[in-house]
Amino acid sequence: MLLLGFFLGLAVGIGFWVWQQVQLNRYLGRLLRPLTSHSSKIGLLLIPGLRQEIAMVKQQRQDLQQSLQTYQDLLDFAPVGYLQVDEENQLLWCNQQAQEILYLQRWQPEQVRLLLELVRSYELDHLIEQTRDCQKPQTGEWIFHPSFDDTAQMPTIKSLALRASSLPLPNGQVGVFLENRQPLLDINQVRDRSFSDLAHELRTPLTSIRLVVETLQNRLEPPLNRWVNRLMQEVDRLISLVQSWLELTQMEANPNMQLQSKAVELRSLITSVWETLEPLAGCQNLSFSYSGPENLWIKADRARIFQVFLNLLDNSIKYSPPSTSIHVQAKIRSTDNNGGDAASQILEINLIDSGVGFSEVDLPHVFERFYRGDKARTHSPQDSNSIGAIVGNGLGLAIVEQILIAHGGSIKAMNHPETGGAWMQLQFPEVMANSLSQDYS
Repeated sequence: MLLLGFFLGLAVGIGFWVWQQVQLNRYLGRLLRPLTSHSSKIGLLLIPGLRQEIAMVKQQRQDLQQSLQTYQDLLDFAPVGYLQVDEENQLLWCNQQAQEILYLQRWQPEQVRLLLELVRSYELDHLIEQTRDCQKPQTGEWIFHPSFDDTAQMPTIKSLALRASSLPLPNGQVGVFLENRQPLLDINQVRDRSFSDLAHELRTPLTSIRLVVETLQNRLEPPLNRWVNRLMQEVDRLISLVQSWLELTQMEANPNMQLQSKAVELRSLITSVWETLEPLAGCQNLSFSYSGPENLWIKADRARIFQVFLNLLDNSIKYSPPSTSIHVQAKIRSTDNNGGDAASQILEINLIDSGVGFSEVDLPHVFERFYRGDKARTHSPQDSNSIGAIVGNGLGLAIVEQILIAHGGSIKAMNHPETGGAWMQLQFPEVMANSLSQDYS
């Protein structure tokens, strides 16, 4: 009887619990029925679009990964080096060329290390910092001296002349393209050495030919001597070319050449140069004028500076139309120093003629050796008709630039806006005290 009562109570309890669950499910069904039906309809409408969007995103991701891999492969096989660093100057990635240029044998693609730990180049590190600070592309050139932990490798490694172009990237990163210019410099050195040796070998036979021509000049009568005179001009041109080439090679090999520097009064020097060239200028009725300080002293090698103005005034005479003028203007300018010290003095000399000037294409190249640009500035009547003319060889302006660089100065070629002729602007950094008593800036 007791057992029957137990089972009867259990059955009643189970039935009551089942009834509660049924009622609860009915209540929840009535409560959620409107929402469920609406959501089902919306879900059925959105599922195809969501699937399409997901497929599109996956495809875009695959395309981006493929493009990224393609660009990485291109950079890896590029003939120039490329490296990329993060905001803390840690090397993120570099291509094969960069590893070879910078000797990055210790770096592995999965490593993230400070660039300065891998490459002991403070110039490269400074260029990257400058790019990040300015947020503008930067360029730089320097001599890279590789360093190794193993001193036995040092004798087999030579320094390299590098040129770098950097650009800012998002999130403080910086990308750097590296160009190894050492092979080009080596080729130029071999070329210069070969030309220098050739020039040395040519001097002796040219001198012998000139002696023979001089002998023929004294023995031939007109009109046969006209051809000998023409031959003498060509021999002199070759001798001048050889001498100029040797001189330029020596200057470039030793930019800090030994100068016999002393006080030079510039106006009297320019006047003496013009007197030397005056017979050539007289053939075209050219006039000369000077404006600027009367007593202008600089510290320079007189013979070298004489050569500078001889070349420049000779060019102006050659390319100036008849009955025009050549003007030399001297100014003393003040330049403010960033450190707040007293302003320094710079001598600026402008040489202006009324000739044909330079073409825009030629202007960037006028100081390159053997560069012959516009035919209008290549030959002149004096070259073929005047025995005493200084014959051009394409090296004059290159020599002028090297002489000024040795003096710490510079030269710039332009076309004058008023005359339309050539405008040569020279700058000398050292003006002696006796030139500063008057202000011509």
